[in-house]
Amino acid sequence: MNMDIDAIHKALANPVRRQILAWLKQPDAYFADQAHPLTFGVCASLIDQRTGLSQSTVSAHLATLQKAGLVTVQRVGQWNFFKRNDEVIQAFIEQIHDEI
Repeated sequence: MNMDIDAIHKALANPVRRQILAWLKQPDAYFADQAHPLTFGVCASLIDQRTGLSQSTVSAHLATLQKAGLVTVQRVGQWNFFKRNDEVIQAFIEQIHDEI
């Protein structure tokens, strides 16, 4: 698997991005009221609401996570739905474990 380790480290360096990843790990617990099925991922607007930050700030955080490969995005109509990319996260953990 091709990972950008530096981009992942940069993404994980921010506590808001780590919190978003934690919420996305258990979307049923944090976003159960979403109208669309959680199999799509979590709607960006619900992530905005949960963080309490502006839409543009959360959008930048989600873009950083996406660039690092830590989340995937699916567009449905006018909405973007985000999911954790557990394959990349697990590969990153294994690489860190092996190297350090």
